[in-house]
Amino acid sequence: MLGYVTLGTNDLARAAKFYDALAAELGVGRMMESEEFIAWGGHGGAGIGLTKPFNGQPAALGHGGMAALRAKDKAQVDRLYTLAMSLGAQDEGAPGERFPGFYAAYFRDLDGNKLNAFVMG
Repeated sequence: MLGYVTLGTNDLARAAKFYDALAAELGVGRMMESEEFIAWGGHGGAGIGLTKPFNGQPAALGHGGMAALRAKDKAQVDRLYTLAMSLGAQDEGAPGERFPGFYAAYFRDLDGNKLNAFVMG
């Protein structure tokens, strides 16, 4: 259903290092970039982008918003969570089964955007 998600950042270079590492674990790379925007994912598939706000104002968090990263298995959820923590992410919920058939981990990126790594099945 979704084509991509864009999150705000106040430090694109710092945030890019964080997302480069997560994208590498997911097996994708940068698919678009400019001085103000970077997107990761596969062409024609879902992706995630980071941008400095167009209006020049500081990036701010949306309360209740979250972007979810689809993992291939539970082990990859665990690796993504561990990787994010090693890169300075804030813990929002260690890996585990949230309900039958849904295994996930939650964390915030360096700008405070909430992310989830998950696998269903």
